Amino acid sequence: MPAPSKPLPGACESLDAARLAAELVQLRRQVVQLQRISSLGVLAGSIVHELNNALTPILNYAKLGLRSQDPAFRTKAFEKILEGAERASAVANGVLGLVRPRADRLEPADLARLAEDVVRLTAKDLEKHRIQLDLVIHDRPSVLVHAAQIQQVLLNLLINARQAMPEGGRITLEAGRDPTGRWAEIRVRDTGPGISPAHLRRIFEPFFTTKAPDPNGLGGTGLGLPVCREIVEAHKGRLRVESRPGQGATFTLRLPVAPAATASRSPTR
Repeated sequence: MPAPSKPLPGACESLDAARLAAELVQLRRQVVQLQRISSLGVLAGSIVHELNNALTPILNYAKLGLRSQDPAFRTKAFEKILEGAERASAVANGVLGLVRPRADRLEPADLARLAEDVVRLTAKDLEKHRIQLDLVIHDRPSVLVHAAQIQQVLLNLLINARQAMPEGGRITLEAGRDPTGRWAEIRVRDTGPGISPAHLRRIFEPFFTTKAPDPNGLGGTGLGLPVCREIVEAHKGRLRVESRPGQGATFTLRLPVAPAATASRSPTR
């Protein structure tokens, strides 16, 4: 009876390489997910506060509407309840969209709308830390993206900008196209202390950080910006930074504008 054949050495090496590649892909996905949850953890208190602000008028107008016999006032109460519910729903859907992305494939999205949704999640946190945010929409280019991943990048950039200004300051977020019209752009500019040339060269290196963990143990891992760059480059885009000491920092996210046929589909909200 012939002896069972043994796998050739080259075949074993190929199987091991394929297994390692699959494990690496899985680990990268886990790091991206953990970094996203970490960013949301920084905002948890502010998000709960925003939900509470939306629920308070719902409860108050519901009680007043039940007591009132005036049809006009009841109509007004219903309108206020609907307004509060829509506000709370927008915040909740924004969080769920980041924690549980709806699709694991590229979909057309309005880049400016993605930025607006992230601003809604961060508004209370920025206000709490005495940060003024200016949102400037020059254009609404459509892009083909994993929406939750791009929002994760924007979320991280806004949190980083806020953390760079512990005494307060201003963040300007601009959305539009580059002069060629082929690239969609978002710029996040802060009025913080800027970044030294030595740190600027290493800012996208994994585990490099100049920040200590905050009291909750969040931040300071050195993974936020490397993960952001990896996400952007996986979308065939670019993420760059410009900064001079004492003159703040500007992070620019560039993504290819979606082809017209793709962009004509309903953008992801």
